[in-house]
Amino acid sequence: MPVPKRKRSRARRDSRFANKGMKVKVFTQCNNCKEAVLPHQVCNTCGFYKGIKVLTTKGDRSLKRAQTRQVAAAQKQAANPEQE
Repeated sequence: MPVPKRKRSRARRDSRFANKGMKVKVFTQCNNCKEAVLPHQVCNTCGFYKGIKVLTTKGDRSLKRAQTRQVAAAQKQAANPEQE
């Protein structure tokens, strides 16, 4: 009858069961942009959660930055009309 020559280490034994707790993630669709989102999480693309805007996204920040630059340029031109 075959018998193991050496004792199996704990690491080798326990690595057999390492993937037992892994589960497949379930995705849902964002109500606003229809992007794939994990349930009960804020959408990274549009920043909405349950129909409410809770995150400012990169696109929102760039739009706001462009608007402030336009306002600053208009104010600068109003202060110095003969420069251009």
